[in-house]
Amino acid sequence: MTLLVRQLGTQPYQPVWEAMQRFTQTRTASTPDEIWCLQHTPVLTLGQAGKAEHLLNPGDIPVVKVDRGGQVTYHGPGQLVCYLMIDLRRHNIGARQFVTHIEESLIRVLKSYQVEAVSRPDAPGVYVDNAKIAALGLRIRRGCSFHGLSLNINMDLSPFTTINPCGYANMKVTQLKQFVPDIHFADVEQRMVEELQKTLNYNSITLLTDPLTYD
Repeated sequence: MTLLVRQLGTQPYQPVWEAMQRFTQTRTASTPDEIWCLQHTPVLTLGQAGKAEHLLNPGDIPVVKVDRGGQVTYHGPGQLVCYLMIDLRRHNIGARQFVTHIEESLIRVLKSYQVEAVSRPDAPGVYVDNAKIAALGLRIRRGCSFHGLSLNINMDLSPFTTINPCGYANMKVTQLKQFVPDIHFADVEQRMVEELQKTLNYNSITLLTDPLTYD
């Protein structure tokens, strides 16, 4: 199997979310899986069961109610977002195993920078010294996933103080730059894609250079 990867740069949230929905709704059993790698302009997203009480003081940051699992999180420049359009039936895995695969891939990426990270059974995501460095939020429709993961690399973390991250009051948030000061965003993105390729057993990666259409 070949994995198709789109490197989309910095994008607004709403049109990318709508494009994910269209992709998932119209894909067939023969549609190749895709991963979209990007950064978002500042936005707070609230999951399907998200509670407004976890929005403490969002200020001017737009809030978007979305169709993924989980509570509230922040996306902004300097954070790697990978949207995973994966046919889970093709891989013969369920949602829980898929989440485990994503968390393990994130942990291995961080370990490659000598950063020891762990997952937690009570709170999906990946943590370093009890601070959240990566978040997960997924939706499965007709056996196919969309939404995905976010990994804090080199960003302004202050917007996380305006929310209860992922619905947890006083949760600490960290980023890779605090452990690797000279971190390069593109290097992390490449390692993340390669780890996901290996974890999900794709034979090869094809980079798609055509822009994402929002029609």
